Amino acid sequence: MNKTSVPSIDSIDRQWYLVDAENQTLGRLATEVASVLRGKNKASYTPHLDTGDFVVVVNADKVKVSGSKPQQKLYRRHSGRPGGMKVETFAHLQERLPERIVEKAIKGMLPHNALGRQMFRKLKVYKGADHPHSAQQPQPLQLDPAASAK
Repeated sequence: MNKTSVPSIDSIDRQWYLVDAENQTLGRLATEVASVLRGKNKASYTPHLDTGDFVVVVNADKVKVSGSKPQQKLYRRHSGRPGGMKVETFAHLQERLPERIVEKAIKGMLPHNALGRQMFRKLKVYKGADHPHSAQQPQPLQLDPAASAK
């Protein structure tokens, strides 16, 4: 009989990865990053444990979407008060808070529970090329070039 091994919390080795979002398609970038945050790139992947790595995304202001999405894609948020719905287009949000676009796309691809919130805390997004995590020596994460060229 085969036994399933469950990695202990102490044995999880967390790496730091650096992703450059310049000229990357938003959805394709988000799926790759969400997969690394979940730990699906490791042999020790366990669905009910956070075995993922840290990911630093830079140049979030240079991410792109296809077609007419910059004018048509809408981002909604609500203040919780009556009449408090705010609606913003992709283009307007990209010039105001480009980090939020990448964060929202990746967060939607993580589990919608406490485990997903814990995984989301390991994501760091910055609009420019500079980031304060150089002490962790993040390794560049190679995304699939064929997927982003389409």
